[in-house]
Order: sequence, then structure tokens, then C-alpha cells
Amino acid sequence: MGSKALSGVRILDMTHVQAGPTSSQLLAWMGADVIKFENPTGDITRKQLRHDPNKDSLYFTMLNSNKRSIIANMKSKAGCEIFEALLKKCDVIMENFGPGVLARFGYTWEKIHEINPAIIYASIKGFGSSGPYSDYKAYEPIAQAMGGSMSCTGFPENPPTITGAQIGDTGTGLHLAIGICAALYHRTHNGGVGQEVEAAMQESVMNLCRVKFRDQGRLMGGKGALAEYSRPTLGLTAVPRAGNDSGGGQLGNCIPCKPFGTNDYVYLVVQEANWPIFARAIGDEALVTDERFATLAERRKNQNTLWKMVADFAKNYTKTEFTAYCNEKNIPCGPVLSTEELMTDEHARHRQMIVKVEGHPEGDYWTVGMPVKMSEGIVDKITPAPMLGEHTEEILKEVCGFSAEKISELKAGGAFEVPAKKKK
Repeated sequence: MGSKALSGVRILDMTHVQAGPTSSQLLAWMGADVIKFENPTGDITRKQLRHDPNKDSLYFTMLNSNKRSIIANMKSKAGCEIFEALLKKCDVIMENFGPGVLARFGYTWEKIHEINPAIIYASIKGFGSSGPYSDYKAYEPIAQAMGGSMSCTGFPENPPTITGAQIGDTGTGLHLAIGICAALYHRTHNGGVGQEVEAAMQESVMNLCRVKFRDQGRLMGGKGALAEYSRPTLGLTAVPRAGNDSGGGQLGNCIPCKPFGTNDYVYLVVQEANWPIFARAIGDEALVTDERFATLAERRKNQNTLWKMVADFAKNYTKTEFTAYCNEKNIPCGPVLSTEELMTDEHARHRQMIVKVEGHPEGDYWTVGMPVKMSEGIVDKITPAPMLGEHTEEILKEVCGFSAEKISELKAGGAFEVPAKKKK
């Protein structure tokens, strides 16, 4: 057993695109040996959205660091032999295929459990493996649409809007990682027997939208109102799009600052306890007792007027200056930071959330760092994503115990060849 949180845990990672690789990468950063099992053509994202037509895409490299890659053609008997050998040596198998894909290769959960009774079968599905939607195809925007997020994101006068954060894909990967860790703990304390773990994209989005379901209950079928919203909600039977309203117990909104570019905004929260301080900061003593804003209920009712007053005050500041001004007075405020700004942000660099990955054969690249901080147990550095099949021979020798002669035999059997296309 090594010093990392998941040292000794070996994961057979058959996932592709974003949700699954996000999950397995987190586990790799905690020390698990993640073996990325790819067909000979590789994860489809190696070629998607390339910044250089001759290199693996950043889409792939940013989601697959600290893993090893092995290729195998499961449409060949030799490829299936490799798959089964790895099943026997791994603690977890992860996949995000459509429902029934592995079963069509002959590998149902029952068969996998028979090969290795201790293995944990972890899968990501769009809508789960059962139910009316189970055969629907899911992508990030579809998960957001069907999980409730889009209906309450954006402004009421505009169409439903997807979020910039990938709550469907990456959010589901986080949920699956938690489930895998729980299943490993359960196995340790319950006779060493594995189990199935499933995370569905729609359900993960619903979980991340739980405060909106709180508000759904508060509407009471049209009899209740959401007083914190800047627009009337009495009579509504579904949670509306709230624009930049905070949607919480404290008032908040997005405020423009000079020089009034695309992202020259701050998000500011007016705390109940801090109202006198806030009022003096943007106005004078008269504003503290102004009957339009003297109580939280009145501030909610007149918040559009309040936000105009704040904007008139903030227009003399840049977003950085206004953030500093507010935080000096203990008023919650933060600038809207673009992806470009975050790439060089001092705090993000200090927290190692923007990391330069060095040593990739195709060149160094920048990536988002490990979001879970632990005093012990994570990898010492983020290592490059693997080239396609880079570790095939290494894994077959080290994990499966195959000899050079056996590997040559598997090669002759078509284990590493691209499957021939079926004639139409």
C-alpha cells in the first residue's frame, strides 16, 4: 500500500468524452492506477476540437492526465482475452456506453461479477439504465434541459439558457467518483464483494438544482411567492428564470463597472446584517433609513431601484477597484472573471487550479487542477495524458502478467487492430 489515498486501487476505465474521464481523473489524482482502455482508434475526443490537427486535443489531454492507455480490439477474441485478464486484476470497471453495449459483447454485470466477484461496476448513463427515458441519448445541454437547470437559468423574457459550467458531464463525474469511493469502503467492510454503482446525468443535474426544487415547493401551486426575486412570482406554478437575482435569503445582483466591456461586472450581495454599512458605502445616512429600503421586505420590493443606485455608484470604478472597496467594508462582492483572466489569476495559481502540465510528447499544456484538497493522499504532480496505447505492453506485462511471447500471440490474433468495418 502506498502513501496516496487510493494507492492499491486499480481502475479499468472504459469511459470516453467528458463525464467518465472527469471522474476517473479525480480518482487518479488521489492515487488510483487508472488504466484507460481504448479501442485502437482511441477516445473520440482525441480528435475533437483540436487546436492543432496533428496533436491530441486539449479536450482529451485536460481530462486524462495521470492515466495509462492500453488499446484492445474487443471485436476480436484476443482483445476480449485482454479485457478479461484486466477485469481479474482491477478493483473498479468504469463505462459510459449506451445501455446494454457491454452486454452485447457478452459482458453483463452477472458475467463481470462471475469473472471478478470483488469488482465494482461503475457506470454513467444519461437517464439511468431503466425508465422511460433510459434509451434517450444525452449530451450536456440535454441533461441541463431535462434536469431542470435550463428552465430557471437566464432572463424571463429570453429562452431557457444553458450554464457555462458543465454540470451535466463534470457534475455527473463528481457524483460517480463519490459513489465509487463509497463502494470501495463498503467492499472493505462487507466481505470483499463488489457491487454496481450508477450515476445518471439528469439526476445529477437535478441534485445540483436542489435549491430550485426548494423554491418549487415554496410556490405552493401558485399560492406562494418568491419574495427575493426582482419580478413578481405570485401565481406562478413553476420556478422562473431569475436573471442575476441571487435567489437566496440575501439580495444580490450583477453590477456593471467601467470601462463597461463584456465582463466588466461584479456580483454583489446585500446582507441583511450589513445594510447600514452598505447604505453608507454607496450613499449617506439618509439611505440607511430610507423607507423604501429600511427593511429586507422593502428592499426586495424596491430592489430594481436599489440596483440602479448601486450601478450609478459603481460606474466610477473598475471591477477590481469596486471589489476591493466593498471587501474593505466587509461587503460580499466579487468580479466576473473571464477564462482568460483566470488563466493568470494570482489566487487560482496559488491554489493550483491552473496548472502547467509538462513532458507531453506533443508539448506542454495548461489544465484545471485538482479541486479536492487533501493534506495527504493525492499525487505529487499532474502528469500528461497518455498517447493512444502508450502503455499497452507495460500494462499487459505488469498487470496481466503476460510474457513477450503471449503479447506477440495476441497481436497476431488482432487484439490491437482497428476492427474491420461491416459491409453495408
